[in-house]
Formats: sequence, C-alpha cells, structure tokens
Amino acid sequence: MPAAIAIVGRPNVGKSTLFNRLIGRRQAIVHGSPGVTRDRLVGRFELESRGVVELIDTGGLVPGDDPLGLNAQVEFAVEESDVLLLVVDGRDGLAAADEQVMEQLRGYGRPIIVVVNKSDTRAAQEGYQEFYALGADGLVLVSAEHGAGLGSLHEEVAGHLPDAVPAAEPEAPGVAVVGRPNVGKSSLINRLLGTERTLVSPTAGTTRDPIDSLLRRAEGPDYLLVDTAGIRRRSRVQDAPEELAVMLAQRQIERAELVVLVVDASHAITTGDLAIGDAAWQAGRSTVVACNKWDLLDEESRERLEAGWERMAELFAKPARVNVSALTGRGVGGILPALDRVRARHRLRVPTSELNRVTRRIVDRHQPPAERGRPWRFFYAAQVNETPPTFLLFANRRLKRGDTYRKYLENQLRRAFDLEGVPLRIVVRERRGDAEPVPG
Repeated sequence: MPAAIAIVGRPNVGKSTLFNRLIGRRQAIVHGSPGVTRDRLVGRFELESRGVVELIDTGGLVPGDDPLGLNAQVEFAVEESDVLLLVVDGRDGLAAADEQVMEQLRGYGRPIIVVVNKSDTRAAQEGYQEFYALGADGLVLVSAEHGAGLGSLHEEVAGHLPDAVPAAEPEAPGVAVVGRPNVGKSSLINRLLGTERTLVSPTAGTTRDPIDSLLRRAEGPDYLLVDTAGIRRRSRVQDAPEELAVMLAQRQIERAELVVLVVDASHAITTGDLAIGDAAWQAGRSTVVACNKWDLLDEESRERLEAGWERMAELFAKPARVNVSALTGRGVGGILPALDRVRARHRLRVPTSELNRVTRRIVDRHQPPAERGRPWRFFYAAQVNETPPTFLLFANRRLKRGDTYRKYLENQLRRAFDLEGVPLRIVVRERRGDAEPVPG
C-alpha cells in the first residue's frame, strides 16, 4: 500500500480545501460552516521523488462531546497513517482547541507537521511563530485556497515518510453504493468490509462526502466500494453542503462501473428509488438492487414491496435483486456473487459472426416495419463497445429512439445474450445502397 497522510485539525480551518488542492480535484465538500466533512475521504497524488501517496481527509476533531462518533473516525484515520498534517488557522492564531488536538495526536507516535493555513493574510504572516509552541516535527505556511506554499509542504512531508513507498496498486472496479438518505448504505458497506469503515447514524444525511473503500477477496475480483451521500429531490435539500453532496453522489455513478442501489424495503419502492435507478441506467451502469431492512417486513409490507418491484423490473430490465438486513447481516453474502454475475454480463463481448447470426434470426422472426412502402432492411451488426455492451446495426435507414421495432430488437438481443439488468445500447446507422446482409 502507498504511504498514507492524514489531514487533521479542529473544524473549519481549511482541511478539505487543502485536501482538494493536493489531489488536484474537487472531491471533498468545501463550505463555510464547520463540521461539513464528516467521514474520512481518501485520495492519491504524486509526491516528487517519493511516488504515489495516499491522502486522508477527516472531519473536525473536537475533544469532548461527540454524539455522531466523528472523533472515532478521525482516530481511525490517524491509526492508518504514516504522517499527520495538523491544519491550523493562521488568521485566528493559536487556539486552545489546537493545543488539545495536538495533545491527543501525540499519543499515536506519528510525525506531525503543523500546516499554518491562510498564510495570505497579514495575521498569519506576522504571528505564525506562536505555532512553534505546539512542538511539532515541522511547520509550513500555506494558502490552501490559492495554492501557495505547497512546494514546501511536499518537501516537509517527503522528509518524514517511510523510506519505501510501494508502487500504486491496480485500480479495482468501482461500485457506487447509492440510495435515498437513511436507507442503510453505510451499514451495508460496513457489513461487506467487516469493519466500521464508514460513519453510521440514524440521522438522515449523515454521510455527505463520497468515500472509497477497497474490498479485497480471496475468491473473485476486488471491488472499490464508494459510499455516497443520500440522493434526494433538489426541492428537499435543506442546506448548501447537502446540495453539494447530492451532486458529488451523482458523479460517483459516472465514475463507477457498477451500482448497488439500496432501497428501504419497509417503505416499498418509491419514486425516489426509481429516479436514482434511472440515473444509473442512463449512465450505462448495471445495477444490483439491495432491498434492505428485509427483517422488518410483515406480510402486508412484503406485498407492497412486490407490487412496487414490478415497476422497477419493467423500467430496468429485471435488475438483480438481493433481500438483505444490513443490521443483522442476513442476506448480505449474496451481494458480491450478484455483482460478479452482473459484471460478467456488463463486460460481455460477442463475436461478430455470432452477433450477426442472432440479429438476422431476430429480424426474420418479426417482420420489420415499412415506411412509405419501403421496408426496414438489416445489413449487418458489430459490437463497438462494452461496459455496457453496445451494438452497431447497419440498415437502410435509422430507427427513432422511441420506435417499437427498435425496442423489440433491444429486448430480443438482451434475451439472446442473457443481459437482464444491463443497459444494452443499440445504435442504428444508415447505410445507403442495397448491400447484401452478412451471411449467417
């Protein structure tokens, strides 16, 4: 594993801004209100002469009252790290909370570098010396917002890292775990990982930032699980940080190869569940639906769930479904095999000769439509992409997106190649002239 660096400090000193600046993209949510970052975020960046290193952003460390368990998450990150970056606010000067955080960090025996942020202000430039009183292993002035001082920070970090920095590991397939707020996404990931990797709380909206967790398996492919903020309708977003979280969660669908859609089985299938599934479908991501809280269902609620499931199955071509209880662990063992099966179909590659034989048989089975007395005529087909499978059909004219014959072709190809739950793509391209079909 690469060397790990944790960014720690009291709330609202610029930790997430520094995290985004170092990894070179906006992954962590940045907002003026304290406490916006709640879970650990992990990113990687290239440190000159030391290779790839792992950077962990954390929520604000507040000694004392901690109802959501945020301090435990920060401490977990500290234990995983080789170097700690204690971010302080140079504009405010040395605060008692900074001293308390430093005292708490000393017990872990990690090198600690004090990062005096907001060095573009006169207060920071004139008073940064007082931070030497913390007794850290290094002190650097930066402006995370403007990118000043990062070169000095890189040098200081490199000087405290372990001698050997292994090369970056191959990236595992990404699986975005998505769903409405408070349906049990974090609890489900913790069950899969076998550790309290993500913050779990009954309060809706507890998870805000996307979190990557590598799931290693003795058999089968590894997966990079991405826990995301609960997606809700924009009109129900209560504050700016949560609205940003919704945007980031939707981006994770684009970044992942597969999706696990977690629904609250006790609430049946809601329009929100369907909307999230549609976002994954439109992005071309195959989905496993985890019906969570299955242990809470009585006969009546199960009937409601099954009635709603018919609509889900119709809209998303019978997606794989696993009934689970993240709380007790019941059924969770079925999720990874379901992902394996869906991933195999999602990556299907069909030989050109077989694709043309099957497509010709499908066309011959049902008479193609005519337009102004001219029938639609199929010439040949080829697979032009996978993840998901995309088939290019050449014909004497195009078929509109909502055309019933186009839907017929899609359904028949999905059935022929066992692509249930896979967002199969068909592109129909016009080829002028009366070319002969490819022999089957």
